Amino acid sequence: MATNLEKLHGEADVLALVETVLSWDVHGAGLPAVETALSMAEELTSYGRILVDDLRKQCLDILADSDVVARAQATLGEASRRLYLLPLPGSASPQSAAQRAQNLARLVLSLHRAVGQAIEARALITRRQSAHTTTKGTR
Repeated sequence: MATNLEKLHGEADVLALVETVLSWDVHGAGLPAVETALSMAEELTSYGRILVDDLRKQCLDILADSDVVARAQATLGEASRRLYLLPLPGSASPQSAAQRAQNLARLVLSLHRAVGQAIEARALITRRQSAHTTTKGTR
């Protein structure tokens, strides 16, 4: 089952953006221009919102008291805080802009991982239901 992120953006593109942002040394030289970092933060925010929708949908068919859903809820809680922060102004420091982008990149990675775990949990549930139906029908 393709996620919204996979439909709209190549997963490899998103992960490449995350890798680029996380490679910045926020305490060293060579930070991108504030506008560039803020633009990347905006992109990561958009990706994060898509992943939030995907994660919520994936969790619908998983037992609410499962570990996967508990971890997903924690990640969704963090996402609700970070994805709706007011954007930094263009007058922000390069370090502040880079740190915001890096925090969003880490969040996108967490959301991506949580979506993957939810997909795996749903697949396991489907396999178990299928095996139960098959076993039940042969008795």
